[in-house]
Amino acid sequence: MKFFIDTANLDQIREAQDLGVLDGVTTNPSLMAKEGISGKENIINHYKTICEIVDGDVSAEVISTDYEGIIKEGEELAALHEQIVVKVPMIKDGIKAIKYFSSKGIKTNCTLVFSAGQALLAAKAGATYVSPFIGRLDDVSTDGVELISQIVEMYNYYEFETQVLAASIRHTMHIIQCMEVGADVATCPLSAITGLLNHPLTDIGLEKFLADYKKVNG
Repeated sequence: MKFFIDTANLDQIREAQDLGVLDGVTTNPSLMAKEGISGKENIINHYKTICEIVDGDVSAEVISTDYEGIIKEGEELAALHEQIVVKVPMIKDGIKAIKYFSSKGIKTNCTLVFSAGQALLAAKAGATYVSPFIGRLDDVSTDGVELISQIVEMYNYYEFETQVLAASIRHTMHIIQCMEVGADVATCPLSAITGLLNHPLTDIGLEKFLADYKKVNG
């Protein structure tokens, strides 16, 4: 399973990259705003900087909701760097745009997916990635991981090439659950990734090893 970090914070991206397990980055307008990044030129430069830090795909989201606007923005974003994946919302004009981008060899990430039917449309349009938001589903008492499982099963059955990118991951257990049902990618905050490092028995074992070494070697 690939690990993407879901942030626009450059320090966190660098830390995840230095860990040696990072496969890509996802961002959105909310994450950009959180870092105080505004204005078209600043946002574009920020995307370029992210692409210089990481080796894998970097999802950059359009803000238009009409077909012509999505196409214009998407082509501008794709032209920034070969690692850019155009992030398109799951709406009617978004699906039409994904089909267009697919025909032009432009990678896409269909975002804000909350049902298997939406995921089916995205795959048929040729999306590179589809992003079901499992945390937001959990927030409304719906099983987000079960949706990941349904989409993975559907894509495998029909042999779609679209990758299932589990999004809106809130904690480390979400990563494990998505792994168990076969998600291709998990995009998550740095804390969820580093949380995989932690286990009390590891801490206890290391403490004992060091104590035993000190007894023998002083």
